[in-house]
Amino acid sequence: MSATALSQFGALGVSERLVQALSKAGLHEPTPIQTQAIPPGLEGRDVLGCAQTGTGKTAAFVIPMIERLAAGPKGHPRGLILAPTRELAFQIQGTVDKLGRSCGIFGTTVVGGADMHAQVRGLRQRPDIIIATPGRLLDHMWQGTILFTKLSIVVLDEADRMLDMGFAPQLNQIIEALPDARQTLLFSATMPANLDDLARMSLKDPVKALVAKSATPAEGVTHTVHHTSNSGKTSLLVSILKETEGSVLIFTRTKHRADRIGETLEKVGCSVAVLHSGRRLPQRRAALEGFRRGRFEVLVATDIAARGLDVDNIRHVINYDLPTVPEDYVHRIGRTARMKAKGWATSFVTGDDNRSLRMIEKLLGQAVPCAPGSRAPAVNHVATRAPRPGYGNSNGPRGPRPGFSNGNGPRGPQSDRPGRHPSGGRPRTTSYTF
Repeated sequence: MSATALSQFGALGVSERLVQALSKAGLHEPTPIQTQAIPPGLEGRDVLGCAQTGTGKTAAFVIPMIERLAAGPKGHPRGLILAPTRELAFQIQGTVDKLGRSCGIFGTTVVGGADMHAQVRGLRQRPDIIIATPGRLLDHMWQGTILFTKLSIVVLDEADRMLDMGFAPQLNQIIEALPDARQTLLFSATMPANLDDLARMSLKDPVKALVAKSATPAEGVTHTVHHTSNSGKTSLLVSILKETEGSVLIFTRTKHRADRIGETLEKVGCSVAVLHSGRRLPQRRAALEGFRRGRFEVLVATDIAARGLDVDNIRHVINYDLPTVPEDYVHRIGRTARMKAKGWATSFVTGDDNRSLRMIEKLLGQAVPCAPGSRAPAVNHVATRAPRPGYGNSNGPRGPRPGFSNGNGPRGPQSDRPGRHPSGGRPRTTSYTF
């Protein structure tokens, strides 16, 4: 066992047997989020944690959960971890398996798309920890196969993503069913405004473990934009892949486009897998595991792969399509440069993407530089068209139109109107199947 691991993790209050398990798993030195979150977690305090992707948030809540459950009675599930996607749930399960074995703690995973009866059999084994996605957890709650009477520790992982995916109603139902006397740990890579309500509802006097400000890319990632056209995206992608060594993760906006790009890259000789919610669970697990083990050099995915997935040594992240939500940009490029490594991220930007790029740069507080060889930014001719005579904009010859002012008129700011997103756009209505 590493003396460094013993001294540093031990100084946080972690037991020697768990330090040994951490050392075997290759975790020798705690990361900043672990240093801040583990001690209050071991004390039973609620924790609100925020850190960049790839900084060890999973271990930051799994370690105190294992330690506290190992000291208590057995025979009933006493820990619950909620995650937004099946892939992240299985990854957390792997961490629980590695670290919990030394302490006699084991868990089971409850996610959509898997055999319900097999999950019931797993629950009958009386696991210490349940790792679940919100929808499938509610299915078991309604059928009476999961009871929360003995639950003492709850973790909400990637909480902002769960809200963004529309899980707020399910989270409300789950939280209302939890025992009042419990410890809750909430972790996220960003802290949007809508997370405040969830934090107030679920946490009691939490210790804040805020390692980085919201929407901060990892230090080791070099991210650039490539201005192109919709018709030129695929040829540009193939060109970049020919010059890139190592594994590449490509993000698209739709499942159909992910499939199409996967087929195109396969035809040009790339070793490629595709990951999205339209694929069956065995296909999704095979794609991710093959990418993780190096059998596939390229993974084409929707935002299902943007959160929390721990794949070492991703060399390059490519945003074939810019994300709809600016915060997802941070999560996507955070798949590379994990744990202080170096990585690159390239985003394709067309003339239709100028507004999305401005929103991303506003979130980051800085402009994203152009990639070497990028063409000049496209100008949106609609945005720059001169007003027609007699039909000026809201401040033109005719003056502001009644009831349709620029945000300071009779109707007030756009963000205050019912049904509008705080950014001024329409609320997202995309449905997800998880």
